[in-house]
Amino acid sequence: MPAPEAQSSDSDAVLLRLPAVRGIGRGRVVTGLVLALLLPPGVEVMVTVLGFRNFAMIMLLQLAAAVAVAAIGGLWPAVVAAVLGSFLLNYFSAEPVGSLSIADPTTLFTLVVFLAVACGVALAVGLASRRAQEAARSEAEATALSELALRILSSDGSLESFLEKVRGNLGMEAVTLLGSPGPDSVAVPGAPPQWRILASAGPNPPVTHAAADHAAVVDPHYTLLLRGGALSSQHQRLLAAFGAFVVAVRERQQLVKSRRDNLRLAEGNKMRTSILRAVSHDLRTPLAGIKLAVSSLRQEEVQFPPDVEKELLETIENYADRLDHLVDNLLDMSRITADAVNPLLAGTTWTEILPEALRGIPKDRIRSELQPNLPPVTADAGMLESVVANIVENAVKYAPGSDVVLTARAGAGITVGDKPASELRIVDHGSGVGHNEVLEMFQPFQRLGDSPAPVGGAGGGIGLGLAVAKGFTEAMGGTLMAEPTPGGGLTMVVTLPLWTGHGGGRA
Repeated sequence: MPAPEAQSSDSDAVLLRLPAVRGIGRGRVVTGLVLALLLPPGVEVMVTVLGFRNFAMIMLLQLAAAVAVAAIGGLWPAVVAAVLGSFLLNYFSAEPVGSLSIADPTTLFTLVVFLAVACGVALAVGLASRRAQEAARSEAEATALSELALRILSSDGSLESFLEKVRGNLGMEAVTLLGSPGPDSVAVPGAPPQWRILASAGPNPPVTHAAADHAAVVDPHYTLLLRGGALSSQHQRLLAAFGAFVVAVRERQQLVKSRRDNLRLAEGNKMRTSILRAVSHDLRTPLAGIKLAVSSLRQEEVQFPPDVEKELLETIENYADRLDHLVDNLLDMSRITADAVNPLLAGTTWTEILPEALRGIPKDRIRSELQPNLPPVTADAGMLESVVANIVENAVKYAPGSDVVLTARAGAGITVGDKPASELRIVDHGSGVGHNEVLEMFQPFQRLGDSPAPVGGAGGGIGLGLAVAKGFTEAMGGTLMAEPTPGGGLTMVVTLPLWTGHGGGRA
Protein backbone atom coordinates (compact mmCIF):
# COMPACT_ATOMS: atom_id res chain seq x y z
CA MET A 1 0.00 0.00 0.00
CA PRO A 2 1.53 3.27 -1.01
CA ALA A 3 1.81 5.98 1.60
CA PRO A 4 -0.34 9.08 1.44
CA GLU A 5 0.88 11.49 -1.11
CA ALA A 6 3.61 13.90 -0.22
CA GLN A 7 2.69 15.97 2.79
CA SER A 8 5.69 17.91 3.96
CA SER A 9 5.95 19.56 7.36
CA ASP A 10 4.60 22.79 5.92
CA SER A 11 1.68 21.08 4.21
CA ASP A 12 -0.97 22.21 6.65
CA ALA A 13 -2.68 24.10 3.87
CA VAL A 14 -2.41 21.25 1.39
CA LEU A 15 -5.43 19.09 0.74
CA LEU A 16 -5.05 15.61 2.14
CA ARG A 17 -4.91 13.38 -0.94
CA LEU A 18 -5.57 9.72 -0.39
CA PRO A 19 -3.60 7.27 -2.48
CA ALA A 20 -5.34 5.86 -5.54
CA VAL A 21 -6.91 2.45 -4.95
CA ARG A 22 -6.63 0.02 -7.82
CA GLY A 23 -9.77 -1.94 -8.71
CA ILE A 24 -11.53 -3.14 -11.88
CA GLY A 25 -11.12 -0.04 -13.94
CA ARG A 26 -12.58 0.85 -17.28
CA GLY A 27 -9.69 -0.75 -19.12
CA ARG A 28 -10.23 -4.12 -17.49
CA VAL A 29 -13.98 -3.95 -18.17
CA VAL A 30 -13.36 -3.27 -21.86
CA THR A 31 -10.81 -6.07 -22.00
CA GLY A 32 -13.32 -8.38 -20.29
CA LEU A 33 -16.02 -7.51 -22.83
CA VAL A 34 -13.67 -8.22 -25.70
CA LEU A 35 -12.75 -11.58 -24.18
CA ALA A 36 -16.44 -12.27 -23.50
CA LEU A 37 -17.09 -11.91 -27.23
CA LEU A 38 -14.01 -13.90 -28.30
CA LEU A 39 -13.54 -16.76 -25.83
CA PRO A 40 -16.93 -18.59 -26.20
CA PRO A 41 -16.67 -18.67 -30.05
CA GLY A 42 -13.01 -19.64 -29.65
CA VAL A 43 -14.03 -22.64 -27.54
CA GLU A 44 -16.48 -23.73 -30.25
CA VAL A 45 -13.87 -23.27 -32.96
CA MET A 46 -11.31 -25.27 -30.95
CA VAL A 47 -13.60 -28.26 -30.25
CA THR A 48 -14.78 -28.21 -33.89
CA VAL A 49 -11.24 -28.24 -35.22
CA LEU A 50 -10.29 -30.99 -32.83
CA GLY A 51 -13.49 -32.94 -33.59
CA PHE A 52 -14.28 -33.14 -29.90
CA ARG A 53 -18.08 -32.89 -29.60
CA ASN A 54 -18.73 -33.92 -25.99
CA PHE A 55 -21.56 -31.76 -24.60
CA ALA A 56 -20.50 -31.96 -20.94
CA MET A 57 -16.86 -31.15 -21.66
CA ILE A 58 -17.76 -28.25 -23.96
CA MET A 59 -20.07 -26.88 -21.23
CA LEU A 60 -17.20 -27.01 -18.71
CA LEU A 61 -14.90 -25.23 -21.17
CA GLN A 62 -17.51 -22.48 -21.66
CA LEU A 63 -17.86 -22.20 -17.87
CA ALA A 64 -14.09 -21.86 -17.53
CA ALA A 65 -14.14 -19.12 -20.16
CA ALA A 66 -16.88 -17.25 -18.24
CA VAL A 67 -14.88 -17.50 -14.99
CA ALA A 68 -11.75 -16.20 -16.73
CA VAL A 69 -13.72 -13.26 -18.13
CA ALA A 70 -15.16 -12.55 -14.63
CA ALA A 71 -11.68 -12.51 -13.10
CA ILE A 72 -10.52 -9.98 -15.67
CA GLY A 73 -13.55 -7.79 -16.39
CA GLY A 74 -15.87 -8.32 -13.46
CA LEU A 75 -19.57 -9.02 -13.35
CA TRP A 76 -21.06 -7.72 -16.59
CA PRO A 77 -18.46 -9.08 -19.06
CA ALA A 78 -18.83 -12.46 -17.32
CA VAL A 79 -22.62 -12.34 -17.78
CA VAL A 80 -22.12 -11.59 -21.48
CA ALA A 81 -19.71 -14.52 -21.75
CA ALA A 82 -22.14 -16.86 -19.94
CA VAL A 83 -25.13 -15.87 -22.10
CA LEU A 84 -23.10 -16.12 -25.31
CA GLY A 85 -21.65 -19.46 -24.24
CA SER A 86 -25.11 -20.86 -23.44
CA PHE A 87 -26.34 -19.83 -26.92
CA LEU A 88 -23.35 -21.45 -28.60
CA LEU A 89 -23.85 -24.61 -26.57
CA ASN A 90 -27.48 -24.70 -27.55
CA TYR A 91 -26.79 -24.05 -31.24
CA PHE A 92 -23.72 -26.21 -31.84
CA SER A 93 -23.86 -28.94 -29.21
CA ALA A 94 -27.48 -29.55 -28.14
CA GLU A 95 -29.89 -31.62 -30.22
CA PRO A 96 -31.09 -30.62 -32.76
CA VAL A 97 -27.63 -29.22 -33.72
CA GLY A 98 -27.72 -26.03 -35.80
CA SER A 99 -30.93 -24.78 -34.18
CA LEU A 100 -31.84 -22.81 -31.05
CA SER A 101 -34.72 -25.19 -30.32
CA ILE A 102 -34.16 -27.85 -27.65
CA ALA A 103 -35.73 -31.27 -28.08
CA ASP A 104 -34.71 -32.77 -24.73
CA PRO A 105 -35.98 -30.99 -21.57
CA THR A 106 -32.92 -32.35 -19.74
CA THR A 107 -30.67 -30.40 -22.08
CA LEU A 108 -32.72 -27.25 -21.38
CA PHE A 109 -32.29 -27.81 -17.64
CA THR A 110 -28.54 -28.31 -18.11
CA LEU A 111 -28.21 -25.06 -20.04
CA VAL A 112 -30.19 -23.15 -17.38
CA VAL A 113 -27.92 -24.57 -14.64
CA PHE A 114 -24.87 -23.62 -16.71
CA LEU A 115 -26.13 -20.08 -17.12
CA ALA A 116 -26.96 -19.77 -13.40
CA VAL A 117 -23.57 -21.12 -12.32
CA ALA A 118 -21.69 -18.85 -14.73
CA CYS A 119 -23.63 -15.78 -13.56
CA GLY A 120 -23.19 -16.80 -9.90
CA VAL A 121 -19.44 -17.14 -10.33
CA ALA A 122 -19.32 -13.78 -12.08
CA LEU A 123 -21.34 -12.18 -9.26
CA ALA A 124 -19.02 -13.68 -6.61
CA VAL A 125 -15.95 -12.46 -8.44
CA GLY A 126 -17.46 -8.99 -8.80
CA LEU A 127 -18.37 -8.80 -5.08
CA ALA A 128 -14.91 -9.99 -4.10
CA SER A 129 -13.35 -7.33 -6.26
CA ARG A 130 -15.57 -4.66 -4.69
CA ARG A 131 -14.72 -5.83 -1.17
CA ALA A 132 -11.04 -5.72 -2.06
CA GLN A 133 -11.47 -2.14 -3.27
CA GLU A 134 -13.26 -1.15 -0.07
CA ALA A 135 -10.58 -2.78 2.07
CA ALA A 136 -7.84 -1.05 0.13
CA ARG A 137 -9.62 2.29 0.48
CA SER A 138 -10.07 1.77 4.24
CA GLU A 139 -6.41 0.91 4.60
CA ALA A 140 -5.47 4.03 2.66
CA GLU A 141 -7.68 6.18 4.90
CA ALA A 142 -6.24 4.56 8.03
CA THR A 143 -2.73 5.21 6.78
CA ALA A 144 -3.59 8.83 6.01
CA LEU A 145 -5.16 9.31 9.46
CA SER A 146 -2.17 7.72 11.12
CA GLU A 147 0.16 10.12 9.33
CA LEU A 148 -2.08 13.01 10.29
CA ALA A 149 -2.21 11.85 13.92
CA LEU A 150 1.57 11.74 14.09
CA ARG A 151 1.79 15.28 12.77
CA ILE A 152 -0.85 16.44 15.25
CA LEU A 153 0.96 14.82 18.17
CA SER A 154 4.19 16.51 17.10
CA SER A 155 2.50 19.92 17.09
CA ASP A 156 2.10 22.26 20.06
CA GLY A 157 -1.13 20.51 21.07
CA SER A 158 -3.31 23.61 20.83
CA LEU A 159 -6.83 23.46 19.44
CA GLU A 160 -6.03 26.28 17.01
CA SER A 161 -3.12 24.31 15.58
CA PHE A 162 -5.26 21.20 15.24
CA LEU A 163 -8.12 23.06 13.55
CA GLU A 164 -5.62 24.62 11.15
CA LYS A 165 -4.55 21.12 10.15
CA VAL A 166 -8.18 20.04 9.74
CA ARG A 167 -8.88 23.09 7.60
CA GLY A 168 -5.86 22.51 5.40
CA ASN A 169 -6.27 18.78 5.03
CA LEU A 170 -9.96 18.98 4.15
CA GLY A 171 -9.52 21.98 1.87
CA MET A 172 -11.91 24.15 3.88
CA GLU A 173 -11.78 27.93 4.16
CA ALA A 174 -12.53 28.10 7.88
CA VAL A 175 -13.26 25.78 10.78
CA THR A 176 -14.77 26.48 14.19
CA LEU A 177 -15.06 24.25 17.24
CA LEU A 178 -18.10 24.89 19.40
CA GLY A 179 -18.35 23.62 22.95
CA SER A 180 -21.31 23.03 25.18
CA PRO A 181 -21.94 25.41 28.08
CA GLY A 182 -19.93 24.87 31.22
CA PRO A 183 -21.22 22.91 34.19
CA ASP A 184 -22.15 26.16 35.93
CA SER A 185 -24.32 27.36 33.06
CA VAL A 186 -28.05 27.37 33.59
CA ALA A 187 -30.08 25.98 30.69
CA VAL A 188 -33.19 27.89 29.71
CA PRO A 189 -36.09 25.49 29.08
CA GLY A 190 -37.13 25.56 25.45
CA ALA A 191 -34.21 27.73 24.38
CA PRO A 192 -31.44 26.48 22.06
CA PRO A 193 -28.21 25.47 23.80
CA GLN A 194 -25.80 28.36 24.27
CA TRP A 195 -22.73 27.03 22.48
CA ARG A 196 -19.46 28.82 22.99
CA ILE A 197 -16.56 29.13 20.59
CA LEU A 198 -13.57 27.14 21.82
CA ALA A 199 -11.23 27.69 18.88
CA SER A 200 -11.26 28.55 15.18
CA ALA A 201 -9.01 28.60 12.14
CA GLY A 202 -9.15 30.46 8.85
CA PRO A 203 -10.67 33.79 7.87
CA ASN A 204 -14.20 34.63 9.01
CA PRO A 205 -14.84 31.30 10.72
CA PRO A 206 -18.50 30.25 10.96
CA VAL A 207 -20.07 30.74 14.37
CA THR A 208 -23.54 29.39 13.62
CA HIS A 209 -24.84 26.31 11.91
CA ALA A 210 -26.49 28.48 9.26
CA ALA A 211 -23.16 30.03 8.27
CA ALA A 212 -21.44 26.65 7.91
CA ASP A 213 -21.47 24.31 4.94
CA HIS A 214 -20.95 21.31 7.20
CA ALA A 215 -21.62 20.64 10.88
CA ALA A 216 -20.07 17.57 12.45
CA VAL A 217 -21.46 16.69 15.87
CA VAL A 218 -18.45 15.14 17.57
CA ASP A 219 -20.30 14.28 20.76
CA PRO A 220 -22.94 15.99 22.88
CA HIS A 221 -20.32 18.51 24.04
CA TYR A 222 -18.50 19.47 20.82
CA THR A 223 -19.49 20.40 17.27
CA LEU A 224 -17.27 21.22 14.31
CA LEU A 225 -18.48 23.85 11.85
CA LEU A 226 -16.83 24.00 8.42
CA ARG A 227 -17.14 26.47 5.57
CA GLY A 228 -15.60 26.02 2.14
CA GLY A 229 -17.77 23.95 -0.16
CA ALA A 230 -18.66 20.33 -0.56
CA LEU A 231 -16.79 17.40 0.92
CA SER A 232 -16.17 14.13 -0.85
CA SER A 233 -17.35 10.92 0.76
CA GLN A 234 -13.78 10.10 1.75
CA HIS A 235 -13.27 13.46 3.44
CA GLN A 236 -16.61 13.14 5.21
CA ARG A 237 -15.33 9.92 6.74
CA LEU A 238 -12.11 11.69 7.65
CA LEU A 239 -14.14 14.47 9.25
CA ALA A 240 -15.77 11.92 11.53
CA ALA A 241 -12.31 10.69 12.52
CA PHE A 242 -11.15 14.26 13.15
CA GLY A 243 -13.95 14.53 15.68
CA ALA A 244 -12.32 11.86 17.81
CA PHE A 245 -9.05 13.79 17.62
CA VAL A 246 -10.83 16.95 18.77
CA VAL A 247 -12.08 15.20 21.88
CA ALA A 248 -8.60 13.79 22.54
CA VAL A 249 -6.90 17.19 22.13
CA ARG A 250 -9.52 18.89 24.30
CA GLU A 251 -9.24 16.29 27.05
CA ARG A 252 -5.45 16.51 26.96
CA GLN A 253 -5.66 20.28 27.40
CA GLN A 254 -8.02 19.87 30.33
CA LEU A 255 -5.71 17.31 31.93
CA VAL A 256 -2.71 19.61 31.51
CA LYS A 257 -4.67 22.51 33.04
CA SER A 258 -5.85 20.33 35.91
CA ARG A 259 -2.30 19.14 36.56
CA ARG A 260 -1.01 22.72 36.48
CA ASP A 261 -3.72 23.82 38.93
CA ASN A 262 -2.91 20.94 41.25
CA LEU A 263 0.79 21.80 41.17
CA ARG A 264 0.00 25.44 41.90
CA LEU A 265 -2.20 24.43 44.83
CA ALA A 266 0.48 22.07 46.13
CA GLU A 267 3.15 24.78 45.88
CA GLY A 268 0.83 27.25 47.60
CA ASN A 269 0.17 24.80 50.42
CA LYS A 270 3.89 24.13 50.77
CA MET A 271 4.62 27.85 50.87
CA ARG A 272 1.93 28.48 53.48
CA THR A 273 3.18 25.61 55.61
CA SER A 274 6.74 26.92 55.42
CA ILE A 275 5.64 30.44 56.34
CA LEU A 276 3.70 29.10 59.31
CA ARG A 277 6.80 27.24 60.48
CA ALA A 278 8.89 30.37 60.07
CA VAL A 279 6.38 32.49 61.96
CA SER A 280 6.07 29.89 64.70
CA HIS A 281 9.76 29.93 65.51
CA ASP A 282 12.08 32.30 63.71
CA LEU A 283 9.75 35.29 63.82
CA ARG A 284 8.49 34.73 67.34
CA THR A 285 12.00 34.41 68.80
CA PRO A 286 13.08 38.04 68.11
CA LEU A 287 9.62 39.26 69.10
CA ALA A 288 9.97 37.50 72.43
CA GLY A 289 13.45 39.00 72.88
CA ILE A 290 12.18 42.51 72.14
CA LYS A 291 9.25 42.11 74.50
CA LEU A 292 11.52 40.80 77.27
CA ALA A 293 13.98 43.67 76.85
CA VAL A 294 11.23 46.30 76.78
CA SER A 295 9.50 44.78 79.83
CA SER A 296 12.78 44.85 81.73
CA LEU A 297 13.39 48.50 80.89
CA ARG A 298 9.87 49.46 81.98
CA GLN A 299 10.23 48.08 85.50
CA GLU A 300 10.07 51.17 87.65
CA GLU A 301 11.33 49.45 90.78
CA VAL A 302 14.53 48.29 89.05
CA GLN A 303 17.37 50.65 88.19
CA PHE A 304 19.67 49.11 85.57
CA PRO A 305 23.29 50.16 85.34
CA PRO A 306 24.02 52.21 82.17
CA ASP A 307 25.94 49.39 80.51
CA VAL A 308 23.07 46.90 81.08
CA GLU A 309 20.53 49.41 79.82
CA LYS A 310 22.67 49.98 76.74
CA GLU A 311 22.91 46.22 76.15
CA LEU A 312 19.13 45.84 76.39
CA LEU A 313 18.62 48.67 73.89
CA GLU A 314 21.15 47.07 71.52
CA THR A 315 19.26 43.77 71.86
CA ILE A 316 16.03 45.51 70.90
CA GLU A 317 17.72 47.14 67.89
CA ASN A 318 19.32 43.87 66.72
CA TYR A 319 16.09 41.91 67.02
CA ALA A 320 14.18 44.68 65.22
CA ASP A 321 16.73 44.64 62.39
CA ARG A 322 16.43 40.86 62.22
CA LEU A 323 12.65 41.07 62.01
CA ASP A 324 12.89 43.72 59.32
CA HIS A 325 15.25 41.51 57.31
CA LEU A 326 12.97 38.48 57.67
CA VAL A 327 9.89 40.39 56.59
CA ASP A 328 11.78 41.86 53.62
CA ASN A 329 12.85 38.39 52.50
CA LEU A 330 9.32 37.03 52.88
CA LEU A 331 7.92 39.86 50.78
CA ASP A 332 10.67 39.49 48.19
CA MET A 333 10.07 35.74 47.95
CA SER A 334 6.35 36.38 47.51
CA ARG A 335 7.11 38.76 44.62
CA ILE A 336 9.48 36.26 43.02
CA THR A 337 6.96 33.41 43.32
CA ALA A 338 4.24 35.59 41.80
CA ASP A 339 6.59 36.67 38.98
CA ALA A 340 6.01 40.28 40.04
CA VAL A 341 9.66 41.39 40.12
CA ASN A 342 10.27 44.41 37.88
CA PRO A 343 13.93 45.48 38.11
CA LEU A 344 14.94 49.00 37.09
CA LEU A 345 18.07 48.14 35.14
CA ALA A 346 20.95 50.59 34.90
CA GLY A 347 24.73 50.59 34.84
CA THR A 348 26.12 49.72 38.27
CA THR A 349 29.58 48.67 39.41
CA TRP A 350 30.17 45.99 42.03
CA THR A 351 31.95 48.45 44.31
CA GLU A 352 29.04 50.90 44.28
CA ILE A 353 26.65 48.50 45.97
CA LEU A 354 29.05 47.02 48.52
CA PRO A 355 28.77 49.70 51.28
CA GLU A 356 25.02 49.20 51.64
CA ALA A 357 25.12 45.44 50.98
CA LEU A 358 27.74 44.84 53.69
CA ARG A 359 26.15 47.12 56.28
CA GLY A 360 25.86 45.26 59.55
CA ILE A 361 28.40 42.60 58.58
CA PRO A 362 31.45 42.45 60.90
CA LYS A 363 34.23 44.17 58.99
CA ASP A 364 36.82 41.75 60.29
CA ARG A 365 35.06 38.90 58.44
CA ILE A 366 35.08 40.58 55.03
CA ARG A 367 38.04 41.04 52.69
CA SER A 368 37.27 42.88 49.46
CA GLU A 369 39.74 42.38 46.63
CA LEU A 370 37.66 44.15 43.97
CA GLN A 371 39.56 46.13 41.36
CA PRO A 372 38.38 49.74 41.03
CA ASN A 373 38.32 49.79 37.21
CA LEU A 374 35.81 47.03 36.56
CA PRO A 375 33.16 47.90 33.95
CA PRO A 376 29.57 48.44 35.16
CA VAL A 377 27.04 45.63 34.96
CA THR A 378 23.35 45.76 34.07
CA ALA A 379 21.52 45.61 37.39
CA ASP A 380 18.95 47.10 39.70
CA ALA A 381 21.10 48.58 42.45
CA GLY A 382 18.65 47.76 45.24
CA MET A 383 18.19 44.18 44.12
CA LEU A 384 21.92 43.68 43.66
CA GLU A 385 22.51 44.95 47.21
CA SER A 386 19.98 42.42 48.47
CA VAL A 387 21.65 39.63 46.43
CA VAL A 388 25.12 40.37 47.79
CA ALA A 389 23.86 40.96 51.34
CA ASN A 390 22.03 37.62 51.47
CA ILE A 391 25.00 35.68 50.06
CA VAL A 392 27.54 37.33 52.36
CA GLU A 393 25.31 36.91 55.42
CA ASN A 394 24.87 33.25 54.56
CA ALA A 395 28.62 32.81 54.18
CA VAL A 396 29.38 34.57 57.47
CA LYS A 397 26.72 32.51 59.24
CA TYR A 398 27.65 29.06 57.96
CA ALA A 399 31.45 29.53 57.69
CA PRO A 400 32.38 30.63 61.20
CA GLY A 401 36.02 31.41 61.66
CA SER A 402 36.58 31.92 57.95
CA ASP A 403 37.13 35.14 56.06
CA VAL A 404 34.69 35.92 53.29
CA VAL A 405 36.60 37.14 50.25
CA LEU A 406 35.02 39.15 47.44
CA THR A 407 36.61 39.21 44.00
CA ALA A 408 35.32 40.21 40.59
CA ARG A 409 36.47 39.99 37.01
CA ALA A 410 35.27 40.55 33.46
CA GLY A 411 36.65 39.67 30.09
CA ALA A 412 36.92 36.82 27.64
CA GLY A 413 34.97 33.70 28.48
CA ILE A 414 32.61 35.35 30.93
CA THR A 415 29.16 35.58 29.38
CA VAL A 416 25.48 35.34 30.18
CA GLY A 417 23.93 33.67 27.18
CA ASP A 418 25.63 35.39 24.27
CA LYS A 419 26.27 38.65 26.13
CA PRO A 420 29.62 39.63 27.65
CA ALA A 421 29.37 39.72 31.42
CA SER A 422 31.16 40.29 34.68
CA GLU A 423 31.13 38.01 37.70
CA LEU A 424 31.35 38.62 41.45
CA ARG A 425 32.78 35.71 43.44
CA ILE A 426 32.01 35.44 47.16
CA VAL A 427 34.40 32.90 48.62
CA ASP A 428 34.37 31.26 52.04
CA HIS A 429 36.42 28.43 53.50
CA GLY A 430 33.75 26.79 55.61
CA SER A 431 32.56 23.19 55.50
CA GLY A 432 31.24 23.55 51.98
CA VAL A 433 28.19 21.93 50.46
CA GLY A 434 27.81 18.48 48.94
CA HIS A 435 27.18 18.09 45.22
CA ASN A 436 23.64 16.81 45.76
CA GLU A 437 22.78 19.65 48.14
CA VAL A 438 23.73 22.48 45.81
CA LEU A 439 20.38 22.48 44.01
CA GLU A 440 18.39 22.20 47.25
CA MET A 441 20.14 25.16 48.86
CA PHE A 442 18.47 27.56 46.40
CA GLN A 443 14.96 26.32 47.25
CA PRO A 444 12.82 28.55 49.51
CA PHE A 445 12.70 27.62 53.19
CA GLN A 446 15.60 25.21 52.82
CA ARG A 447 18.29 25.09 55.48
CA LEU A 448 20.89 22.45 54.91
CA GLY A 449 20.60 19.94 57.70
CA ASP A 450 17.70 21.99 59.10
CA SER A 451 20.18 23.66 61.38
CA PRO A 452 18.66 26.40 63.49
CA ALA A 453 19.58 29.98 62.80
CA PRO A 454 22.22 31.40 65.08
CA VAL A 455 20.64 33.44 67.81
CA GLY A 456 21.27 37.09 67.29
CA GLY A 457 22.69 36.52 63.83
CA ALA A 458 22.18 39.00 61.08
CA GLY A 459 20.41 36.52 58.81
CA GLY A 460 16.82 35.47 59.05
CA GLY A 461 17.55 31.78 59.42
CA ILE A 462 14.42 30.55 57.62
CA GLY A 463 16.14 29.55 54.41
CA LEU A 464 15.07 32.40 52.16
CA GLY A 465 18.33 34.30 51.60
CA LEU A 466 19.77 32.25 48.74
CA ALA A 467 16.34 31.73 47.13
CA VAL A 468 15.78 35.51 47.09
CA ALA A 469 19.33 36.09 45.80
CA LYS A 470 18.83 33.61 42.95
CA GLY A 471 15.38 34.98 42.06
CA PHE A 472 16.62 38.59 41.95
CA THR A 473 19.74 37.67 39.97
CA GLU A 474 17.72 35.86 37.32
CA ALA A 475 15.18 38.71 37.22
CA MET A 476 18.09 41.02 36.28
CA GLY A 477 19.11 38.67 33.47
CA GLY A 478 22.02 37.06 35.30
CA THR A 479 22.90 33.77 36.94
CA LEU A 480 23.81 32.66 40.45
CA MET A 481 25.92 29.53 40.72
CA ALA A 482 27.63 27.68 43.55
CA GLU A 483 30.92 25.83 43.25
CA PRO A 484 33.35 24.32 45.74
CA THR A 485 36.22 26.48 46.92
CA PRO A 486 39.67 24.99 46.30
CA GLY A 487 40.88 23.74 49.67
CA GLY A 488 37.36 23.55 51.12
CA GLY A 489 34.40 25.86 51.40
CA LEU A 490 31.86 27.31 49.03
CA THR A 491 32.12 29.96 46.33
CA MET A 492 29.01 31.77 45.11
CA VAL A 493 29.32 33.32 41.67
CA VAL A 494 26.99 36.16 40.64
CA THR A 495 27.21 36.83 36.88
CA LEU A 496 25.48 39.79 35.24
CA PRO A 497 25.70 41.14 31.68
CA LEU A 498 27.85 44.21 31.13
CA TRP A 499 26.06 47.52 30.87
CA THR A 500 25.79 48.69 27.25
CA GLY A 501 23.89 51.89 27.89
CA HIS A 502 20.62 50.40 26.65
CA GLY A 503 17.82 48.41 28.18
CA GLY A 504 16.32 50.52 30.93
CA GLY A 505 13.87 49.05 33.38
CA ARG A 506 11.64 46.06 32.89
CA ALA A 507 8.47 47.81 33.88
